[in-house]
Amino acid sequence: MEDFQQIDAIYSASEINEIDQLSTHTLEVSPQEPVIIRGSGSTTLFGLSNRFDEEFPQALYAKLAPEEFKSTVQQINGVLKKSLPINIKLLICGCLCCCCTLGCSLMPALCLNNRTKLSVDKLIDHENNRLYHKLGMHWRLCKQKCASSNMLEYVLVIEFLPLVPIHRPD
Repeated sequence: MEDFQQIDAIYSASEINEIDQLSTHTLEVSPQEPVIIRGSGSTTLFGLSNRFDEEFPQALYAKLAPEEFKSTVQQINGVLKKSLPINIKLLICGCLCCCCTLGCSLMPALCLNNRTKLSVDKLIDHENNRLYHKLGMHWRLCKQKCASSNMLEYVLVIEFLPLVPIHRPD
């Protein structure tokens, strides 16, 4: 019976402001640290590893199905697997002819590496639009400094998007 009385109750403006302040404090969620997936392959060429680990990270439990994670990483690994052998051959040929061409023979290997990176970015954007933005996540490929040296490597970063409170009016 008390619930029905609360529906018909009339509140003053100051009480409404206090209720709004309490509800906004309870809705604030601390931002989560992004999940970083490093390359786990045996070959790294121009900072891009030949594969990423398919092991499901602990931070994604109850947020993402392991099958979806594995499927996305397998697609990324497929793009990397397809381009790496050609890129290594071009790099070896470029290094052999480097003295004669004043370094211009390395350009095909660099261009193929950029094309591979753009292909992975395009795949990640497609997956973000298809699935991950709906789940409140954003995947991206970015450069990060290696822990053991000054070199840069490409890693997969999974960021968590802030949740929009849908039960508050505009």
